[in-house]
Amino acid sequence: MTESLGTSRYGRSVDPILDLDPILNLDPILNLDLDTLRRRTSMKWRRHPADVLPLWVAEMDTPVPPTVAAELERIIRDGDTGYPSGDGYAEAWADFALEEWGWRVDPAHVVLSPDVMQGVAMVIQQAARPGEQVVINSPVYPPFWATVGNSVADLRDVPLTEEGRLDLTALAAAYADPSVTVHLLSSPHNPTGAVHTREELTALVALAREHGVLLLVDEIHSPLVGPDVAFVPVLDVEGAEDVVVLTSASKAWNLAGLKGALLIPGAGARHRAAALSYESTRGAASHVALRAHTAALRGDREWLRQLRVELQQNRDLLDRLLAEHLPEVRHRQNRGTYLAWLDCRALPLERPAATFLQRGRVALNDGADFGPATTGFVRMNLATSPAIITEAVHRMAAAVAA
Repeated sequence: MTESLGTSRYGRSVDPILDLDPILNLDPILNLDLDTLRRRTSMKWRRHPADVLPLWVAEMDTPVPPTVAAELERIIRDGDTGYPSGDGYAEAWADFALEEWGWRVDPAHVVLSPDVMQGVAMVIQQAARPGEQVVINSPVYPPFWATVGNSVADLRDVPLTEEGRLDLTALAAAYADPSVTVHLLSSPHNPTGAVHTREELTALVALAREHGVLLLVDEIHSPLVGPDVAFVPVLDVEGAEDVVVLTSASKAWNLAGLKGALLIPGAGARHRAAALSYESTRGAASHVALRAHTAALRGDREWLRQLRVELQQNRDLLDRLLAEHLPEVRHRQNRGTYLAWLDCRALPLERPAATFLQRGRVALNDGADFGPATTGFVRMNLATSPAIITEAVHRMAAAVAA
């Protein structure tokens, strides 16, 4: 498969029909061709044989953002590969959060973490005791299940509603159980892409305060929200005190291979952050990652704005392709991630992901990995070129027809 004519400054083909917002002056970001992508050695491009289109794991098919690339070149040139120092990452995040959402973050209370899920595990280990329960909301990111399962606490699933929203009535009932001490929340929600509203989060924060439940919130996808939907940081909600947020620049700027995250406690949870050891937080974070993430936040915001525009174009493209080739598949567009959550229950397939892989040579995530009630769903990664998305849907339709 080849893409369109033309060559960009990144050395990749350019799709002349990609209609970018005219205020953005970068070349298309989501336009790398398969020959370029298959030279990569990351999990996404090595898990399956070369004839498979990998649209599963949350890696983006992008070039390295330009400011990050320049920063990495400086690091190598200077041999600056030692231990981390300073609060540059937290300060850059605080500036970004204020500009994006009007949320004021005090860098003095921010703690480093090796990555988001390790930070989640550390907080659960500290906050929950044997016999207590941690709430999650299925369908949800599979490491949520594993991280809680590997802790001393028990897991309590309070599923999203059929419309993909938080079930506040069911959460109130769960919180009323004194054994529930932590709620691990995905915001924006992975895999559905739902962006929790201020009203939903305000009600949730009030419930947590009433029942003494720690809200532990993964906001790693938050910079991706847009271009016309408002993300609400939970710590910007009135009354959010016993709340710990984990976030990172890694998802939005495709830096998963450069691990680094931030643990941001609410005013009532600062003792939880202070109790974490140097070895498990700052001492375990990567100096190179922190410099790269800081560079992204400081210098690659235009890159991010353009990425959001292209992701929305890919969502719209997917809807057009599904309407033409797989009309039975339901896609509820949400703007919180670059992931599409596809309801394939109307197809005559027992396990859609397995059929799409075996017959269509398209690798998607199996909905069963996100919760017991979503075996008929698949998750598709849309952070790739329109040409690859088009080819994937054609293959999926052929797999169903076969």
